[in-house]
Amino acid sequence: MATPPAVSELGPEDTSRNIVEIIFQSSWLRKKEAPVCRIERVLKVQSSDRTVRRFEQYKESIKEKASNVEGKKNARCVADGNELLRFYSTTFTCALGAGGGTALCRAPSMRCKLCGIIRDGFRVDGEGKIATMATSGRAHDTAEVLSDGEKKAMLVCRVVAGRVKRDTDTRSSQDSDCDSVSPCSSEGLYSDLDKLFVFNPRAILPCFVVIYSGY
Repeated sequence: MATPPAVSELGPEDTSRNIVEIIFQSSWLRKKEAPVCRIERVLKVQSSDRTVRRFEQYKESIKEKASNVEGKKNARCVADGNELLRFYSTTFTCALGAGGGTALCRAPSMRCKLCGIIRDGFRVDGEGKIATMATSGRAHDTAEVLSDGEKKAMLVCRVVAGRVKRDTDTRSSQDSDCDSVSPCSSEGLYSDLDKLFVFNPRAILPCFVVIYSGY
């Protein structure tokens, strides 16, 4: 049985590619003297039915929890779990999507992080959280420093934020009265609404990959 494609490249004529490029470039908040990055290719992530189902189940659980809250309800959480479009920058070492390729590489997840995320999903950090950004520029700035052979890629993701807590302490857990945390402080060019921490890997569904250079 043939292995189903993990990604598929979107051509210049594809409407989805044009939309992703506009979102990516319009939120690239950088200093004026910084070079503008060049998009090499845009890939659509072909998530497995299991991955999509786990994401949708998590979203339904957030909607149900919001609808059962006594008193004033959060209409957005009840409607769609407060789903947002967010950016997550990571690195990769293979030639994912190049030349029409649709398969992930076989390198360990710690070596090729992009393929690891698409294959196995996101992982929380040492404090039990995953950071997502509202802008591609901020996501790029907060990505880890590259080592030899690594290249940067941007994941465009659907994120179920649920009830967001605004706090200087972002180490909150799922046991608290929130589903995600956004820091209160602002940093430089970016507003304090830009960074969002979620605690459950099922809250994030990668949809597109932007392979870019010139940074």
